[in-house]
Amino acid sequence: MTHTPAADDAASRNPSAVRTLLRLWPYVRPVRARLFSAAFVAVVASCLGLVIPLVLKWMVDGPVTDRDPGGVWLGALALLVLGIVEAVLFGFRRWLVARPLAGVEAAMRAALYRHLQRLPIAFHDRWASGQLLSRGTTDLMLLRMFLAFPLTFLLVNATTILAGFVILLVQEWTLGLVLLIPVVPLMILCSLFESRYSLAARRAQDQVGDLTTVVEEGVLGIRIIKGFGRHHSQSLAFRALTRRLRTTELGKARLLAGIWGVIMTIPELAIGAALVLGTIQVADGGLSAGTLVAFLSTALALRWPVESIGFILALCQEAATATERYFEVMDVPEEKETAGSGTTASGPVAVQEDGLRFEAVGFHYPEAPGAVLDGIDLHIRPGETLALVGATGSGKTTLTALVPRLHEVTAGRITLDGEDIALMERRRLRELVSVAFEEPTLFSASVGENVLMGAADADEAALSRALDVAQAGFVTDLPDGIRTEVGEQGHSLSGGQRQRLALARAVVGRPRFLVLDDPLSALDVHTEALVEAALRRVLRETTALIVAHRPSTVLLADRVALLSDGRIAAVGTHQELLRTSAEYAWLMAGTEPHTGAKALEGSDR
Repeated sequence: MTHTPAADDAASRNPSAVRTLLRLWPYVRPVRARLFSAAFVAVVASCLGLVIPLVLKWMVDGPVTDRDPGGVWLGALALLVLGIVEAVLFGFRRWLVARPLAGVEAAMRAALYRHLQRLPIAFHDRWASGQLLSRGTTDLMLLRMFLAFPLTFLLVNATTILAGFVILLVQEWTLGLVLLIPVVPLMILCSLFESRYSLAARRAQDQVGDLTTVVEEGVLGIRIIKGFGRHHSQSLAFRALTRRLRTTELGKARLLAGIWGVIMTIPELAIGAALVLGTIQVADGGLSAGTLVAFLSTALALRWPVESIGFILALCQEAATATERYFEVMDVPEEKETAGSGTTASGPVAVQEDGLRFEAVGFHYPEAPGAVLDGIDLHIRPGETLALVGATGSGKTTLTALVPRLHEVTAGRITLDGEDIALMERRRLRELVSVAFEEPTLFSASVGENVLMGAADADEAALSRALDVAQAGFVTDLPDGIRTEVGEQGHSLSGGQRQRLALARAVVGRPRFLVLDDPLSALDVHTEALVEAALRRVLRETTALIVAHRPSTVLLADRVALLSDGRIAAVGTHQELLRTSAEYAWLMAGTEPHTGAKALEGSDR
């Protein structure tokens, strides 16, 4: 089962539902006039229902007792008019809230998406995507439903019950006291229900997030599932989660059925007792038949406001849980625009036009023991290309991710032309630095739109140039050329085609600094040679850091840095490292160090 980082904390604490729901006020404030108007209309409509028993009292004690058919018809007309007005008012209330609440939901969803884009990569590494999706869909739908119905009817029902009991006490206070007797036990039972249901609601919504994660992974990984014949095991995993969710939902249903049964039974017993006592009083002449009819009609009119308490409490608890889950994400601090001078290792230095520098850079992941990078010192001169080589797990990808500040350095600093990147605005930094990752991610958009994500202001000429550099001429053979939709994750293209488009995206804006994480790994040797030839022209115009695993990629660079166990073990040209570093020779040849070095030196000649 997938857990969110906040799930365990949420299980241990149980904040007040009211305090949690009050956090929605900033989103509701712009439409408060419509909501208050809708609540007022609903209160008026509900109170009109309490007028009907008074009309019945008048009819029974007047026209019915006096055998006046005209009065009976007049009373019936009054009842019809009251019913129509009540229905129209409730319809008007629905119209008042529909559009603004759809806007509130859209605004909250947009705020969540915008916030997710600004959260650090470390957050996305910890959180399952399904949990985030469920917060942006199911949870926000619950909140819209809460604002449309339970929130309004908490006020409406409370007002109706209060007004109804005033009418009951005025009509016959002794019978009214009989109906007030169940109030205390109902309040105790509702409090117990609220605490238990909130835990079940939280558990269910977290399990929906887990289920969403499994579905998403199953869809995105369908090729692996089919390729390894894992349909059965995936189905079993999905079935286990659905059964767990089913058990939780049945538990919620039992709680709701229990409270609803109690809430319906106790008032019915009270109404029955009031009917018996009222009948005795009518028989003794102490109470008119019309008053008893009006009293019982009023009591029956209060049945739905009272009986709906359990249902409304359940919706309120689910809305409170959805609000809590929503703000678990919204409360996570966004990436700081600048990290401040605290990240520098040795104080301020004079600004120099000296390319890309790593000065005593260290990094460790928040939840991982030990440092991934420790004391990295590198200088890539302006216009120079440096290849970064190292064994798997040595920290190459992490080091490249530090340059565009996908992660923040935990020690030392990185400078671009002498300026600390921690003190630069992210927008400016990412205009200077362009990246291409080993895993080429494409979006459900056209080929041209995917490439132009690297430079929104690039023109058609820049786009054509970038495609030429990446040897992506295959786009002309696509059904609609550069306007062809590549589909989700770009799976309609081959791995090499996706990688070439990712490379085109990196170079389309002619960046001053270029960071490439093994950008040619999916290409065949012939295409790789063509891309390398075109890429050499681009590299002459920029300062570049390239993660390389093959000699052909290393030969694009002016110098090579060997990264070993999070430290720079050697820096030099390809030939120098072949002669002086056994580890480098082994990485390049995959054979014994001396044999590999001799073979590669011979091939270089």
